[in-house]
Amino acid sequence: MTAVVTPLLGLLLAGGRSSRMRRDKAALQYRGRTQLEAAYDLLARVTDKAYVSVRADQAADPLRSRYPQIVDQEQHVGPLAGILAAQQRHPEAAWLVLACDLPFLDEASLRHLDAHRDRSGLATAYRSSHDGLPEPLCAVYEPSSGVPLAHYAASGRNCPRKFLIEQSAKLLEPLHAAALDNVNSTTDYWQTMQTLSATDASTRTLRVQYFALLREQAGRSDESLSTSARTPAELYAELTTKYGFTLPHEMLKVAVNAEFGDWNQPLQGGDAVVFIPPVAGG
Repeated sequence: MTAVVTPLLGLLLAGGRSSRMRRDKAALQYRGRTQLEAAYDLLARVTDKAYVSVRADQAADPLRSRYPQIVDQEQHVGPLAGILAAQQRHPEAAWLVLACDLPFLDEASLRHLDAHRDRSGLATAYRSSHDGLPEPLCAVYEPSSGVPLAHYAASGRNCPRKFLIEQSAKLLEPLHAAALDNVNSTTDYWQTMQTLSATDASTRTLRVQYFALLREQAGRSDESLSTSARTPAELYAELTTKYGFTLPHEMLKVAVNAEFGDWNQPLQGGDAVVFIPPVAGG
């Protein structure tokens, strides 16, 4: 009798709202590629087929629409919605579930996870190097986890980490501590880009507007420029060197695409950046 081979499918979770980052984390660029592109290619190399998990309102997004998709059916349950939708689509498969905000993750870590997973259990995950708890968004969920996970969600619970703890999922030690470091905030992004600075020299074209003293010192009210600056702070430092700006950035506000922003938020090609000096007078 021929043994039944369980397919291993990949699910890249890209349905988050990225509220702390102030922009879509899947579109952030590292090493000259968006995080979604890099993570999907990584996942596709170690699975039989990979999909991108999206919300219904993201399905037509130009970045996500280039890939096979699984659309969330549940709302307000976070990443669990993507896992449940994937298991409903292919209940016969094991799912390697991966968050899209892990810029240090490598192929060796995913292959190690697959090679040492517990196929007779419900799931296998890496143990966090920070708190020792399961990392549910770099984990393999076996077909047998489908029913228990659906019951777990039906009971009103939506934390995949607690599910793995309750089910005593097999935990592996990460091959290297930074592999599962994620990027959730502008501070995380800044620290990550500092680490990757030696290999990330990509340039982007931005539109910059100047007001008041900055306009006088730059000799223009706006310009389009090509820069390798990754954040408004880096961009302002570059322009200060270029134009001799005398105002420290602590005295300014910055807006990106018509919204007040964070000095360390990531910049992408096509962004419109405005540096706003303090208003004179009382």
